[in-house]
Amino acid sequence: MDDTSGILDEALERLHSSGPEREGWLSNHAPMAVEALVRRGQSATMHRWLDYYDSKLEDRPRRVSPVTEATWQQALGDPRHLTDWADYFTHQLAERPWREVLAVWWPRLLPGILASATHSVIRVGHAVRTLLDAERAAQAAQVTHAAPGTDAGSAVTPVPTAPHASSAPKGPRLAELAEALGYWAARHQPLPGGPVDVSGAATPAAALPALPRLADQSGGIRDRLARVPTVPGWHRAMGAPHVPDDPERAYAQLGRLVRAGTHRYATHGHGDPIMLVHAATVPNAVLRTLPALPRALWAPSLRAVWPPVAVLMMIYGPAASRPAPHFAGDRPAEHHPAQHHLADGQTAERRSAPTVRQAVSMTPDEVFALAAAHGDEHVIKFADTAVDVAATAPDGDARALAAAMHAQALIGAPR
Repeated sequence: MDDTSGILDEALERLHSSGPEREGWLSNHAPMAVEALVRRGQSATMHRWLDYYDSKLEDRPRRVSPVTEATWQQALGDPRHLTDWADYFTHQLAERPWREVLAVWWPRLLPGILASATHSVIRVGHAVRTLLDAERAAQAAQVTHAAPGTDAGSAVTPVPTAPHASSAPKGPRLAELAEALGYWAARHQPLPGGPVDVSGAATPAAALPALPRLADQSGGIRDRLARVPTVPGWHRAMGAPHVPDDPERAYAQLGRLVRAGTHRYATHGHGDPIMLVHAATVPNAVLRTLPALPRALWAPSLRAVWPPVAVLMMIYGPAASRPAPHFAGDRPAEHHPAQHHLADGQTAERRSAPTVRQAVSMTPDEVFALAAAHGDEHVIKFADTAVDVAATAPDGDARALAAAMHAQALIGAPR
């Protein structure tokens, strides 16, 4: 992560005086977006982006009553306790290693993964990634300062890795995990129609196109979720994917789901350009979290994250796809400067977005830089996921980068 100056910690401190929501229940995306901006080398734009987003932030909700070991089950899914839940996890993380707290609460929260239209688990994924970064940095420092003749290389463990005991970090990154877990607990929301037995044989790439579509897509997410049980064949389709019991294979299968969701956006994102980015960013949030969890939780995590991905595609997917972009023979177009208008009247130069066909000629860093210049929080987070997908593909996965470019074209830039 490009964070040698501590700019992410500074941004998180600034944000933790605000609540997790605005206008009643819309999510505060800033902690997730700034983490992606800093990680992807866009630290210089982060404060300007926060200045633009500041008008969307609201104060913390008032405290109602403390959440305790005796009362947490009653408070689960009760948004009146948004701040109480954040307080609870702040105390938990002060007393126990963060991985231990996560391992206890992850399986408790997974059944409510639809919380806040899936933004809660996405925020957890960003928070965990920063903590894993901090652990790796500490391990690297141990290697650098190892005494001559010691086996310094053994201090570094690649990710994914089985959780290990580590001293709990302090500061804004740990506080961000408390905020994220608290948000998930307060907005905990089970799947419509009850649990789904995900025990089929399909790959993610085959299961996504086979999903039925909700015909009546009127209203917001709550209205649509209530209609899911009326969709013919919905329960069977949501149980179709194969979930390997082996942790390593489950991890790989989850990566395939992230890739399939990212690719599908290029042909189906027009159904709802904002909501359908979550069909990729939600499973990627879980994928980022797995290295911090006991391996016994990896397969159950895949089993839990597929249904919300399927539901999002069912209730927001379009009636017809659009052709996927073609890459062969495309020549990069020249990029012409445009103006990106910020809330305070400032402007920042932004290159006009190339067509998605030209993504093949661009590096992942260039694609993300354009997302940062675009400025929309969903565009930023989706590009962050697309870059992750590209990084794991031997050929660089131009389809994933094209999907990120497509999001920039479909979602309007902030003005």
